Amino acid sequence: MADTAQVTELDSGIRVVTENIASVRSVALGLWVRTGSRDETPAQAGVSHFLEHLLFKGTKRYSAIEIAEVFDGLGASVNAATGKESTNLYARFLDTHTDEAFELLAEMLLGPTYPEIDSEREVVLEEIAMYEDEPQDKVHDVLDRAVFGGHPLGRRVLGEAEVISSIPIGEIDAYHRAHYTGANIIVAAAGNIEHDAIVELTRRHVEPPPAAQNGADNEPPELESAKFAFQQKDTEQFHIALGGPGIDRGDERRYAITILDAVFGGSTSSRLFREVREKKGLAYAVGSYTQQYADSGLVGLYVGTRADNVEEACSIIARELASLHADGITPDELNRAKEHVKGRMVLSSESTAARMGRIGKALLFDTPLLTIDELIEKIDAVTLDEVAELARGFYSPDGLSAAAIAPNEDRFRSALAPVNEALAAA
Repeated sequence: MADTAQVTELDSGIRVVTENIASVRSVALGLWVRTGSRDETPAQAGVSHFLEHLLFKGTKRYSAIEIAEVFDGLGASVNAATGKESTNLYARFLDTHTDEAFELLAEMLLGPTYPEIDSEREVVLEEIAMYEDEPQDKVHDVLDRAVFGGHPLGRRVLGEAEVISSIPIGEIDAYHRAHYTGANIIVAAAGNIEHDAIVELTRRHVEPPPAAQNGADNEPPELESAKFAFQQKDTEQFHIALGGPGIDRGDERRYAITILDAVFGGSTSSRLFREVREKKGLAYAVGSYTQQYADSGLVGLYVGTRADNVEEACSIIARELASLHADGITPDELNRAKEHVKGRMVLSSESTAARMGRIGKALLFDTPLLTIDELIEKIDAVTLDEVAELARGFYSPDGLSAAAIAPNEDRFRSALAPVNEALAAA
């Protein structure tokens, strides 16, 4: 299966990356901007995400309703996403509608007119309120704050209600003009397209101002010792997240840490899933994850469990963390995890949206633009020693911060003691 990407850089600094998949009749198109919540000041907390919403609310030519009608008329699906370091406006559509879909996406990205800003403030405020009622999601941001402290990586992408309710249009527009610039923009497309045609569409429709600032110039976080964070809430479960510093996205060890995460809690045969859920029935949701950023990263785990089970669940997590840290993983686990990770990669490669995302993010974050075969080679090359070194370096129980949203802090501290007695007593 050929999956070689083509790249062109325009005079404006915009880069175009495409991957032709002649066997399909669809196109996945993404306009990526290297800006996110870490680029905000505290007074701007949430402006990146708010701006993403406002891209859909109107341009000089189209109202919000008309934008929706045009995409519906093209049989397209359109959406957007904001992260800590990126914003992405994307659509999937029939290959016969590439020109029209591209032109409208570009106009939305670079020409928002903010006509319905006050009603959209209310929408985002409702999203924040909904999020506050979802402790299984919110606890990860509580953990981020514990790990990254006051650094922008420690702030949530949604931002703060006080900012969203009051930030004026002028400041939002200034943020847009400063960050939605040539060097920060990637045009990525995968599907039944020709590279030169996408380059020509980019030249015609994507004309941002000259490059200004880039998220890559941000200061890296100064990571300190493990922290304890607790938010009291009358929930049915104790929502618990443990985590600490990880590796950045350019680190060659990212393949090994993907393997390690799959063994520890990132798959249904993982240690945490097996021991906490399958054997003991202590949780419905339990698992681990990793995050990589430009200059830092995070390793984490989550469990949601009822008060009667919280001590036993944390004891099992403590045991599995200690075992992973001291002994690494077994050859059988290594081989099974490699096949699991490779399988996910190959299966996702059959989706135009996933392929567009892979090549777009690689260019956006200046990581190697590898083919699926090259990625598989990287996974196959991971050794037990590499995994064991990562386990020793990043999964020490006393190096992990602890966060919880739950009804009883004392009970959480008591349950946390087997993981890190000093942190539980802090």
